[in-house]
Amino acid sequence: MSNTHSYIEDERNQSIYININGSLIKRHEAKISVFDSGFLLGDGVWEGIRLYNNQLVFKKDHLKRLCYGIKKLEIEMPITINELEKNIIKTIEANNMHTDVHIRVIVTRGIKKTPYQHPSANIGKANIIIIPEHKTADPEMYHRGIKLVSVSTIRSIPDIQDPKINSLSKFNCIQACIEAANKGGDEGLMSDINGYISTCNSTNFFIIKKGKVITSKGKYCLNGVTRGTIINICTENNIPILLENFKIEDVYNAEAAFVTGTFAGVIPVTQINNHRFNPKHSSIIDHLFKLYKDKIAYLYL
Repeated sequence: MSNTHSYIEDERNQSIYININGSLIKRHEAKISVFDSGFLLGDGVWEGIRLYNNQLVFKKDHLKRLCYGIKKLEIEMPITINELEKNIIKTIEANNMHTDVHIRVIVTRGIKKTPYQHPSANIGKANIIIIPEHKTADPEMYHRGIKLVSVSTIRSIPDIQDPKINSLSKFNCIQACIEAANKGGDEGLMSDINGYISTCNSTNFFIIKKGKVITSKGKYCLNGVTRGTIINICTENNIPILLENFKIEDVYNAEAAFVTGTFAGVIPVTQINNHRFNPKHSSIIDHLFKLYKDKIAYLYL
């Protein structure tokens, strides 16, 4: 089964250095305590950043989102964000990495003296882990497209679990992912509490209807960096873009659909449930895909 994170296996990843709290450790020797808050409770945040032509793509946006989660969860950081950025650079340089790299930055609340959720059970400050991998997206992924299926798992309100925090506790998304896989889909199409289409379990969702690009209002989904980039690209190139509420019936009446993500970029949707999209209506997606690739190439020469 294809999915939005299909990539080409790279044997160099078996010997990478992983950064744990500033120390570089070989992949097979890298360890974290079983008393770590992230392991015990999913208490922490993470961010995925691409390295392209020796530059961190949309670095400011990703670090801003990471900081938002750290602040909301009141995690005490042992270093500044500038120092974290330097550690990211240190890690990719130690691995002699230059392009087509995906970096996972993980911040947990740190070590606990006993398995209990209250922060008072913690000893010391946050644990910070940086995992860089050589990852080239499967070039056939865009041409194959993906199949989405509607799932019963919904995106909740911030008072239950803030969808704008990239938390380690991804149960909501994992539940949707498992449900989608059991139904034969590559990803699950999730609604919000009002029954409007919100997002997918690991990507943001768009439809194209009557020449207009449409996505959710964004209240119940992760504020995807690639999502924001596509919205900006539409505005810059006079492509009509709407952020509005819509339901599954509107999706079936659309000409085309696609998803976006940091690793995925832009990927067409070929089918949602039993509804198939006609490939001849994908010209706007092709245009957006080219504009997105051109923007990355221009910004990160």
